[in-house]
Amino acid sequence: MRIGELAATVGVTTRTVRHYHHQGLLPEPERLANGYRDYTLRHAVVLARIRRLTELGLGLAEVRDVLAEDAGKDLAEVLTELDEDLARQEAAIRERRARLRALREATGGPPAEGPVSPQLASLLGDMAHLAGDSPMAAKDREMLALIETMAAVEDRERLMGVLRDALTSPEAKARAVGAYGLLDELADADPADPRVAEAARALADCVPRGLFPADRIEEDNSFMRAFYADFAPAQAEAIRRTLRILAGEGP
Repeated sequence: MRIGELAATVGVTTRTVRHYHHQGLLPEPERLANGYRDYTLRHAVVLARIRRLTELGLGLAEVRDVLAEDAGKDLAEVLTELDEDLARQEAAIRERRARLRALREATGGPPAEGPVSPQLASLLGDMAHLAGDSPMAAKDREMLALIETMAAVEDRERLMGVLRDALTSPEAKARAVGAYGLLDELADADPADPRVAEAARALADCVPRGLFPADRIEEDNSFMRAFYADFAPAQAEAIRRTLRILAGEGP
């Protein structure tokens, strides 16, 4: 058989056949006097097996193990591993669909900062309702979405719990609104403005103790420089002073 006939018999392309030759999966046949490859029924049998294995989801390295005479893994072992991997993928898909469903069904729709976890989506919704159109509150919500993305799962859960507890009382909500207002007023102010100290103290009073290890924050690194650059100079100075206040007080 010519390569086109072999490919058509098994239901693959000639490019696929050549790729399997290149990968060492399909043995090269003998060549006729005119230089054309002469494929036998044995090549069709092997090619059909490769196709069945790849359709099950095996990678080419796993197919090579199955086909090799001295295979490190037999077919049953490879198929068991594949089944376990598919089960993990199914669980991950179910979790993702649950998150999507929670976001779709959230009151008021998904947050502008989304997609985020259902827990953070609920918290951001409460914050948006609380602070209204405060620009500083909007930045705060963006930062929380970033932190959730960066954090490990256990840290993420702790963060949501601490923030949720911190915004339950009317007094805490009033402090947050007041701090956002003070920071918004610094948008066009000079970093030496006396209101900077007031805003820093107000913001420090809003931050739950133990939220993050403030005493270990390095202000002079690339992330923190980018963080401060996202604010007006006086706002950045207020936040810088807030972190120093929290570092001095400890958790």
